[in-house]
Amino acid sequence: MNETLKRAISGAIYIILLLASILFSTESFFILFGIFLLIAVYEFCSLIQINKVFPILFAFLFYIIVTAISSYRSETQNLLFDIFKKRYEITVNVNQLNLVLLVITLVVSIKCIVFLFYDSIQKISNSSKYLYLLGYIILPFIFITKISFGVKDYNPKIIIGLFILIWTNDTFAYIVGKSIGKHKLLERISPKKTIEGFVGGVIFAVIAGFLISKYYIQAGPKHLDKSILIWTIIAVIVGVIGTIGDLIESKFKRIAGVKDSGKIMPGHGGILDRLDSVIFVAPFVFLFYQILNYVS
Repeated sequence: MNETLKRAISGAIYIILLLASILFSTESFFILFGIFLLIAVYEFCSLIQINKVFPILFAFLFYIIVTAISSYRSETQNLLFDIFKKRYEITVNVNQLNLVLLVITLVVSIKCIVFLFYDSIQKISNSSKYLYLLGYIILPFIFITKISFGVKDYNPKIIIGLFILIWTNDTFAYIVGKSIGKHKLLERISPKKTIEGFVGGVIFAVIAGFLISKYYIQAGPKHLDKSILIWTIIAVIVGVIGTIGDLIESKFKRIAGVKDSGKIMPGHGGILDRLDSVIFVAPFVFLFYQILNYVS
């Protein structure tokens, strides 16, 4: 089969599966991203060369428990009450849990950025491998599910809007870079990325953010200006942080000596290759929502 056709078919299947799960129900969205998480953990363990069994089991249990506590708090508390037969009310402070997980993730994100820009770091210690696994892979998937709730209830438009911004940024960064790109962004890690492509991707992501806020999210006239500002900021976060996330995954692959993180998507590579931007962006978008909620 022609490589371009193979790439187009696998890409279309991925997008249809993604959109269908997000739009169908909260549960289908959680299940799909739980599956994506397990595949991503498998791929990342292969990249950094550690045993896969414990990380996959840990990721599976951790994802289920945190998702259940965060999204189905009352049901989870009732279940815990039934299991342990306690005579006092079991309460779960979701906000404190979110804060702890967010701090861990942001600390690891900073460590990832240091890892990216320091040429001297070409080997990964065993302790760092597990830290990256937790803060760079597992926790960001949890924040992807949390973003879909915005500041209140599950809203598929939020997560679809985020993916549209990422796809827009990636597509136009490639097109602009291919057309007029002359200055390399970080040649030693990703020789094809250019500064012109990076700037073009951010600009078109901002335009997409404006269109999403005005025609897709469709905030009322009272809140339209606020919605446009919010989605413009998210677009900038996606353009800048998403590009860094893409470069970080490229460095992991470069150290491992491989072109793709996996082979599950013919023509595209692995799940990490498709989600490298969104998993790095997710904690920062979640942080932005928390700041927004606090200010409001």
